[in-house]
Amino acid sequence: MIPEDLLHQYGAEKVTLQKKEVLFHVETQPRYYFQVLSGKIKMNNYSEEGKEYIQGIFLAGSSFGEPPLFQELAYPAQAEAVEDSTVWKLDKHKFLTLLKEQPEVHLKLTKVLAGRLHYKATMVAEISTENPEHRLLKLIDYFKIHIHRLPEYEPYLVELSRQQMADLTGLRVETVIRAVKSLEKKGLLQLQSHKILR
Repeated sequence: MIPEDLLHQYGAEKVTLQKKEVLFHVETQPRYYFQVLSGKIKMNNYSEEGKEYIQGIFLAGSSFGEPPLFQELAYPAQAEAVEDSTVWKLDKHKFLTLLKEQPEVHLKLTKVLAGRLHYKATMVAEISTENPEHRLLKLIDYFKIHIHRLPEYEPYLVELSRQQMADLTGLRVETVIRAVKSLEKKGLLQLQSHKILR
């Protein structure tokens, strides 16, 4: 996303998080731009019954939680470390200055946000209308092509757990397990030591 030398130039700091540590909570006001340096961060919500819904998982080089920065809105989800992670933290006002002074970075961020909007619109349609197998294939293909940027013909080893796939698609983990087995039988994915290959 934003080159590290620019982040450093504009005063960004590194923050280290342990696995399951929360960086910010739902309904808190955004004060920083965040970008993953190493590890994985997820943005998630919990229902009243305690079911987790993952809004997104962000890997090294990815930013997260930006939309509220532009609209003076509270965070609609919390950010939590999936594993030990380090993130860049840049003050909101310095971030906005960076965007004004670096139009190519601004355009790149706009493209990233447009891609996320497209993903959200696609997944909302999938969750409301499509069967579990279709939802899982759509999710896996999205991570393969848009997150890991692999060509369609290249095999992709899915790093998501069955629980994470359930939380990203609105399915129960048992349903994910059944759907994965069915997709394997149909030859649409492979299992190697319990890992999914697509």
